[in-house]
Amino acid sequence: MSRESLSEETINLHRAFRGKIEVASKVPVNTGTDLSLIYTPGVADICKAIADNPDEADELTSKGNMVAIVTDGTAVLGLGDIGPKAAMPVMEGKSLLFKKFAGIDAFPLCLDTQDPDEIVSIIKALAPTFSGVNLEDISAPRCFEIEERLKKELDIPVFHDDQHGTAIVVLAALINALKVVNKSRQNTKVVINGAGAAGIAISDLLLYAGFTDVTLVSLEGIVRKGASWMNPRQASMAEKTNLYGIEGGLDDVITGADIFIGVSAPGVLSKEQVQRMQADAIIFALANPVPEIYPEDALEAGAAVVGTGRSDYPNQINNLLAFPGIFKGALHSRVRDITIDMKVAAAEGIAKVVSDEELSPEYVIPSALDRTVAQTVADSIGQTVNKKEECLV
Repeated sequence: MSRESLSEETINLHRAFRGKIEVASKVPVNTGTDLSLIYTPGVADICKAIADNPDEADELTSKGNMVAIVTDGTAVLGLGDIGPKAAMPVMEGKSLLFKKFAGIDAFPLCLDTQDPDEIVSIIKALAPTFSGVNLEDISAPRCFEIEERLKKELDIPVFHDDQHGTAIVVLAALINALKVVNKSRQNTKVVINGAGAAGIAISDLLLYAGFTDVTLVSLEGIVRKGASWMNPRQASMAEKTNLYGIEGGLDDVITGADIFIGVSAPGVLSKEQVQRMQADAIIFALANPVPEIYPEDALEAGAAVVGTGRSDYPNQINNLLAFPGIFKGALHSRVRDITIDMKVAAAEGIAKVVSDEELSPEYVIPSALDRTVAQTVADSIGQTVNKKEECLV
């Protein structure tokens, strides 16, 4: 399907249905008895039960299976700061995917403010309605502050999917790609082009998971100690990345790299640069819809495994593989926080969906439409929680 026809069909579908989600009843309301049970007078007993024991809200209302998807519309897909109303189609789509892949009721909240204090205050005020918060499409560096404050001030899990969902799926794909090329985490040089929310989260997770040589590259240059242009999170990353203090840009660090991860801009990686990487290089070019380098060019230049964010090429790195299962596991286990150990466990769970027999350069990550992945991820979260509880006994 051409880009033009896809665009027209997309518009027509959304106009015909006036969006993608609706609120539906779980119970019948056909008789007076039905009405008495679901509303007055019966509902008063439910209210009193929750007033006596607030935890009962998770069992007696929709709260226990309800996630808020919150955005301010400042970093929507590849469109940037298009505002909260224009962000609504993405949040609706995410709500639909939560329901279809994990059975979770998710509600889009598009906020008409870019003030971190206001965003935190609004989410805290709304928190009694939800058992989890999925932050979405909020620009860096504000997204870091908002998530960190909410994680400290709320007793429900808060997860910025642009950061952590991306990082989890990248790690999952790398686990399998390294098997294909017979390399180890400890002996590979990783270059991440893009030092925003996703790039920083990927770096953090890879370092925690055992990668030792990671370099971040931003539009302004290589993240390094002492660079004057860095925001606080980039400055923090400079302390544990770029081991050799290299200055310059992507071209100055790509030689000898084993892995390139792009969360940046179209066309920034050339075939000549791929040729300067190590043999059997791994390329994850995730700019969407136009990647940092097209797979056919990367393969022609000598790459062994190539992934993109697109659905029309093998090895699609898609957050859909992570967030439904992450929240399903978190809500089921009633955790207060989604820890870095849970993120690693989720990545390992996703990777294991691809068996050793199935593994190939064209198949290092499950399909985004694989309905088994969410439960596998949820189980991984549960196992991590159980291990922690056993250690505390």
